[in-house]
Amino acid sequence: MRFLNVSTVTDSMNALPEFSNISQPETGLSFWSLAVAGGWLMIPLILLSILSIYIFVERMTYIHSVAKEDTDFMNKIKDFIHSGQIDSALSLCKKSKTPYSNMIEKGITRLGRPMQDVLVSIENVGNLEVAKLEKGFSLLATTAAGAPMIGFLGTVTGMVRAFYDMASAGNNADITLLSAGIYQALTTTVAGLIVGIIAMFAYNILISRVDSLVNTMESKSMEFMDMLNEPIK
Repeated sequence: MRFLNVSTVTDSMNALPEFSNISQPETGLSFWSLAVAGGWLMIPLILLSILSIYIFVERMTYIHSVAKEDTDFMNKIKDFIHSGQIDSALSLCKKSKTPYSNMIEKGITRLGRPMQDVLVSIENVGNLEVAKLEKGFSLLATTAAGAPMIGFLGTVTGMVRAFYDMASAGNNADITLLSAGIYQALTTTVAGLIVGIIAMFAYNILISRVDSLVNTMESKSMEFMDMLNEPIK
């Protein structure tokens, strides 16, 4: 009967892979750890992201509140003006509290003057209303363009720091010095791109809503001007 050589069995056991190392779970990355790794440049990026979200929510709420449209508004204005009830027409405009009602209200106050003066006054109010609607848009556009640049700045500073540490370490340099700098560089780049993308989409969504409302304002103002040129039946 043949017996196994003890040394052979021992060598075979040592050759097996260490499964205990494979079963160890990897440590995940938290938001806080990424923010800390990104360095001080993460502070303005976080502030810009919070500010962009605030502007988007606040503007969407405001635009939604003034975008309500009364389909019978112009018919009522027409009846009031043709019947000489100017005060009732002004009261209706003030009650509506929409951008186009403010424009119509200004036009009603200019009744009796040349049509060109009425049109100019309406356009001036329209420009002011558009400026109110687009409040904060410039900051969103700046964030969409500037946040990635801040992230790229973090990339450059991280790489400079990494190679500086490698050069300072001399013969004692190891891969951890380089990887730490690259880690910071990639973190700020990702953060900057995320903030920039959020701001860009928020800006474009708000612009589309404002454009839709501006079209409504233009159609209402032209309808009002056509109404003034209609003969009273």
